[in-house]
Amino acid sequence: MFSSSFVISLLAASAAVAHPITRNNRPSDTDILQYALTLEHLESKFYREALAKFDEKDFTDAGFPDFARKRFVQIGEHEKTHVDFLSTALGDIAVKPCEYSFPYDDPKSFAGLSMLLEGVGTSAYLGAAKFIENKDYLTAAASVLATEARHATWVASAINKGDPWSGALDTPLDLDQVFSLAAAFITSCPDSNPKLPVKAFPVLSFSPATPHPGDSVQLSYSSSGKSEYFAIFTGLSTIFVPISDDKKVTIPSDAVGTVYGVVTTSNEMVSDDNTVAGPVIMIFPDDVEPKF
Repeated sequence: MFSSSFVISLLAASAAVAHPITRNNRPSDTDILQYALTLEHLESKFYREALAKFDEKDFTDAGFPDFARKRFVQIGEHEKTHVDFLSTALGDIAVKPCEYSFPYDDPKSFAGLSMLLEGVGTSAYLGAAKFIENKDYLTAAASVLATEARHATWVASAINKGDPWSGALDTPLDLDQVFSLAAAFITSCPDSNPKLPVKAFPVLSFSPATPHPGDSVQLSYSSSGKSEYFAIFTGLSTIFVPISDDKKVTIPSDAVGTVYGVVTTSNEMVSDDNTVAGPVIMIFPDDVEPKF
C-alpha cells in the first residue's frame, strides 16, 4: 500500500466546524479556468513523461497487472483532453505549460505520485467550484471533477491496493493550498503566462516520514512567532489543534483516510492571511481488507 510523505494530524482539541476558507479577493471565472489549465498541464506532462519512460514490461515487472499501463495511458489521454478543452475555452490567453520535475524513478513511485496528484486534482476542482459564476463553466468543471475522482479511486484501490475513498464527503482545497502543493513540481513557467491570483505558502514537513495513528509527529516550518494551530481539513470539516512549543502534534488512534493540514495563527477560520505553512497530506488506511 502506498503511504504519502506529506502530513496531517487530528488531536483531541477544538470541535469540527464547517470547512470555511477565506480569500483576500474573489477570482474571476477566467482566473479559475487558467488555474485549472495550469493544473491540467502539470498532470498531462506527468503522464506523458512517465509513460514514455516505462513500458508494459516495466509495469508488470514491478508487480502491477497487465492492464495497468493501458489504464494509465487512458488517464493520460483524459488529462490531455482536459488541457485541450480548457485551452479552447480560453483561446489566445490560455496559459502555456511550465517546466516540471517529478520525484519518481520507477513504476511504483510513479503510481504513488499519480494517486496523490489525482486526489489533489479532485480537491482542487471541488474547492474552486464556489467561485464559478457561469453555470456552463460550473457544469464543465463538475464533469472534469467526476473524472478526476474516478482516476483517484482507480489508482488508489486497483493499483496501490489502498482505500478507494476517505469517507462520505470529499475534501475541498482552496486555490492557494492546491497551488502550494503543485508548486513543488514546477521549476519554471513562461514569462508570457498571465499572472494568476494564487501564491504558494511556505513549506511544511514532518517526521517520521510515515507516521501512523497514535504517533507523535514533529512538524518543521518557519514559525510566525504567534500562537499557532494545526488546521485539519477532513471532508467538509476543519479541526483546529494547538501546536506545542516544540512543534509537535499527536495523531489520534482513529484517524482514517486522506486528510490535509496547514499551520495557522487562528483557531476559528483558515485564511490566506493567517496561514503560516502547508498544506501537507497524509493517508491513513482504514481496517477494511481490500478484495480484488
